[in-house]
Amino acid sequence: MVFGSPIFLFWFLPIAYIVYRLLPGMGSRNLWLALASLVFYSFGQPVYLPLLLLSVVLNYLFGRLMMAPAGRGKRWPAACAVAANLLLLGAFKYLDFFAATLNAAFGLSIPLPGLTLPIGISFFTFQGLSYALDVHRDPDSGSKSLGRLLLYISFFPQLIAGPIIKYHDVSRQIDSRTLTPELTLTGLRRFIAGFAKKLLLANTAGRVADAVFAMTAGELDLRLAWLGAVCYTLQIYFDFSGYSDMAIGLGRMFGFTFQENFNLPYVSKSIKEFWRRWHISLSSWFRDYLYIPLGGNRKGKVRTMWNKFVVFFSTGLWHGANWTFVLWGLWHGLFATLEDANVIPKRFRESVFSHVYTMLVVILGFTLFRADSLAQAGVMFSQMFAGTGFTWAHDLALIALLDRRTVFYLLAAALLAFGLPQRLAEHLSRPLPEGARQGMSAAAYAALFALCVLNLSSTSFNPFIYFQF
Repeated sequence: MVFGSPIFLFWFLPIAYIVYRLLPGMGSRNLWLALASLVFYSFGQPVYLPLLLLSVVLNYLFGRLMMAPAGRGKRWPAACAVAANLLLLGAFKYLDFFAATLNAAFGLSIPLPGLTLPIGISFFTFQGLSYALDVHRDPDSGSKSLGRLLLYISFFPQLIAGPIIKYHDVSRQIDSRTLTPELTLTGLRRFIAGFAKKLLLANTAGRVADAVFAMTAGELDLRLAWLGAVCYTLQIYFDFSGYSDMAIGLGRMFGFTFQENFNLPYVSKSIKEFWRRWHISLSSWFRDYLYIPLGGNRKGKVRTMWNKFVVFFSTGLWHGANWTFVLWGLWHGLFATLEDANVIPKRFRESVFSHVYTMLVVILGFTLFRADSLAQAGVMFSQMFAGTGFTWAHDLALIALLDRRTVFYLLAAALLAFGLPQRLAEHLSRPLPEGARQGMSAAAYAALFALCVLNLSSTSFNPFIYFQF
């Protein structure tokens, strides 16, 4: 079950919300949300529900050990918690990758386990890890209630694709939160906005990107290759930021406030700025739990470069068990390091060309990220820069991909990615009375939701990219 499915929209969410509002007391409401979250996860992969519960129980037990007088300040409970979380993640996500790499490097024939990747394992594992590490740093910040930790890790809005929430950011909200009509309304609007991003923009761009990346070298030319690369760059942004918007909106509807996860990353003037705006919850996680513990920038330039290399390598590997993901992370790490070393001058990065440079790095990086293999990435890159053998077949492929509806949504996606319609709407609505603005906003969101439902009923193409991570 996903946020965009009819069973979620018209059955699960209304029932979960209505029962939540009818229940008295925060304890019963929290219990209901935890149970609803487990049901939500069971719709996708019921076989892995025990794995999610095991993750919760292990982090709870290690947290209690670190909170006990005998465990305070001791490293071994924290080390065991980190090892347990990484073992769960590694066994299901990276075992095949490591075995295949060893086989290719040393001519071995290690059998591949072929385990199915549990949905959301990277997200709920990292939340468990952050809880354990925070309790190690401050034992008084932990929870003595297994139910509270279960709700924190399994809460369905952010369970399977983030944002990654830190326990200390929501612990007070679990105990006490206020649900107002204004918060519910803004949450509903945020959900609809994310829903539209996903269904109308990400899916449109995704259909074009999938078609291009499925082509052989002979079927591609420069125009098609760049079209596929740009469309995937739009797809992954609107897919993931759309999901994050839906998660943040759903959280508000139940009284929770989650941190923003995207802030118009494609307006960035540098790769460092891009990572301050892109997948903010993951970037802050690696900063707090990897980069700073490694020494951050406090131990000289060489050590700082090494620490960043480790972080970007880990960021790429976190996304998936494929060398394309690892090299994507290192690609961004390379340019972040060059910017730090002023190899790319700050004067250039503050000019109009800085946007072009940043987007070029991002698009090329996402081309590598999307490719199924390094060989396919090589084909795409070669055609992007040398595919000048235009033929009628290439022209017909372009015409088939770019019908009027697709062009409209792609242009809308490009403008929204740079924040232009948002600024225009704010400027035009400013002179209007508050009542008129609210009425127009309500009508616009109602029409947008209706359009999304019509779109949902007419297509079966509805992938969520970040579910695979």
